[in-house]
Amino acid sequence: MLPLRLLALLALFLAVWADCPCQEPALCGPILHRPDFEVFVFDVGQKTWKSYDWSQITTVAVFGKYDSELMCYAHSKGARVVLKGDVPLKDIIDPSFRASWIAQKLHLAKTQYMDGINIDIEQEVNCSSPEYNALTALVKETTESFHHEIEGSQVTFDVAWSPKNIDRRCYNYTGIADACDFLFVMSYDEQSQVWSECIAAANAPYNQTLSGYNDYIKMGISPKKLVMGVPWYGYDYPCLNLSEDSAGRFHQVWYDNPQSISLKAAYIQNYGLRGIGMWNANCLDYSGDAEAKQQTEEMWEALKPKL
Repeated sequence: MLPLRLLALLALFLAVWADCPCQEPALCGPILHRPDFEVFVFDVGQKTWKSYDWSQITTVAVFGKYDSELMCYAHSKGARVVLKGDVPLKDIIDPSFRASWIAQKLHLAKTQYMDGINIDIEQEVNCSSPEYNALTALVKETTESFHHEIEGSQVTFDVAWSPKNIDRRCYNYTGIADACDFLFVMSYDEQSQVWSECIAAANAPYNQTLSGYNDYIKMGISPKKLVMGVPWYGYDYPCLNLSEDSAGRFHQVWYDNPQSISLKAAYIQNYGLRGIGMWNANCLDYSGDAEAKQQTEEMWEALKPKL
């Protein structure tokens, strides 16, 4: 007969994995490995994830409907799967609300066998408002709770392409960076309609994009706390004052391609950033068409560090 202690451990193991949706129960366990280079993928749903380049992916942030098959597959490849976290800032001023929100997210992460949370809050904050400190507290308390409750868990926070109050977001960037595992810098949609006129231009121009990282680093944020986000989408601008004929219009289309992404990836290597990621991985054409397949492979290839 097995000793009582071993029987108790076995019973605990069976209870934990009783509802595991994976064919191999071990795949419901948390990912413990910390990669040297992060490839952070946002997934918004459907099944295109089956065509991703899993040789690179380290984290998948689930911004669509929860998919247990995706979780199991990601874990089989050693990649973390994390929740999306969003909450109205006016509510988080109350410490008891923050505690309740964190508890709810923790419960969801545990029941879905997730590996952490990506906090995606993109709301206006006044520098002198109570929300300024409350947001930093939320990130700190979330990180402490997740790290304590889920071994190997990861807590990240999404920030604008520059720390200079983009879209009136005055955040305590250094405090938030210290409070979580790393920042995902959303280096896209840089044509803010709050402070500039919306005209045809690059979504994430090279020089402007890199100036944002320089500013974060000058604030004292370690490059190892910064993951560069690149756009895997573009914008089609119909020209308002030019017409090809009475039946159509001229257009300008701006988007990042493997060449522009590779140039930005070189900055990551030169300055020692934590990694790279994209919004969002579903955007590529995974249809299997020969030309689309080549283009898709080139986009994934552009993410790789060039040593």
